[in-house]
Amino acid sequence: MAIQHLSSALHAPAVSPAYPMAKPGYGKRSAPGQQVRTRDDFALLPTRERYVAGFVDHLPDGASMSVKQLAKQLPLYGQQAISTALKALSVAGHLRRVRCAVGAGDECRWVLRTFWSRTARDNEWWNAYLATETASRTAAPAPDTAPPPPWVPAEEPPPAGPDSPAVAEQVPGPTPVPPQRTPPQAPDAEPTQTTAPSPAYLALARLGRDDHRLRLSADDCTTLEPLAAQWLDRGVTTDYLTSTLKAGLPIQVDSPAGLLRRRLIDKLPPRLPDTTSTAANAPAPTRRLLVECTDCGRPGQPEALPDGLCRPCHTAHSAGGQPSPDPTQIAAVKAHMANLRTLLKPV
Repeated sequence: MAIQHLSSALHAPAVSPAYPMAKPGYGKRSAPGQQVRTRDDFALLPTRERYVAGFVDHLPDGASMSVKQLAKQLPLYGQQAISTALKALSVAGHLRRVRCAVGAGDECRWVLRTFWSRTARDNEWWNAYLATETASRTAAPAPDTAPPPPWVPAEEPPPAGPDSPAVAEQVPGPTPVPPQRTPPQAPDAEPTQTTAPSPAYLALARLGRDDHRLRLSADDCTTLEPLAAQWLDRGVTTDYLTSTLKAGLPIQVDSPAGLLRRRLIDKLPPRLPDTTSTAANAPAPTRRLLVECTDCGRPGQPEALPDGLCRPCHTAHSAGGQPSPDPTQIAAVKAHMANLRTLLKPV
């Protein structure tokens, strides 16, 4: 945390109405549970950090948080000083830079947001907040619900036309036709079939045409229809059903209905899980969220960036010097230089 600095700090300039806003989904995001704004906010910070913090605290959500834009609005300090001040505010527990993945599939994209808290928070609070569902929902882009500008005329109701409800009530409709009586059928007339045969019934009926040993009567097809329908309910096709029933027939079949009934029961295929319901019940993928180092921009998990800084930058900030080089980067540079020397050697 920052060292107490009780000297009078400069008052940050008021936020200009023309301050640029970030693109939808980017910019400043206020953390929840902050204390009420008072005149003693940021009293423990040095003058520059208190000046920058006071200005950022009054920015609306969605405002641009780039160093370039802040430096334009705060002419007392340049971009390098603003960057250093933001790093100090991150260490003091007031902000975290976060990369959030929004969208799904091919439309997924990474957006950069700066979470701001007027109340200083420790690392445990930030880690818990960024790991909760509340942080994920806050990272989701909010729908555009802003009212239209005052110069946009209000929508007027469409002119009444012949199809509008008010006119439709006044225009008389066509005269209803009285229902026609159905002429009575003769007593000897056969009832008209109103329902088409099922695919299972048709598959059984075609067996006798494909192979004379499996000729079935209409009553046999009706009796075996529920058993054949179980096959189709388990996802098999009618071709699969008929080919299985016709495979390996004996030379002579005395009872086609009995043979097919036995085969429909014994060779019933297994029930496969419904892939549609499985995909629908699958848990929704969690939103990815990475904290970005306030100093160098290196992303990582919240636990790996204490005070919002990666390990090299955090070590440099604690020691007050430049960040120590990463050993893996040193080895990669050495290998690259050795490869260049090999290529430059004469053949």
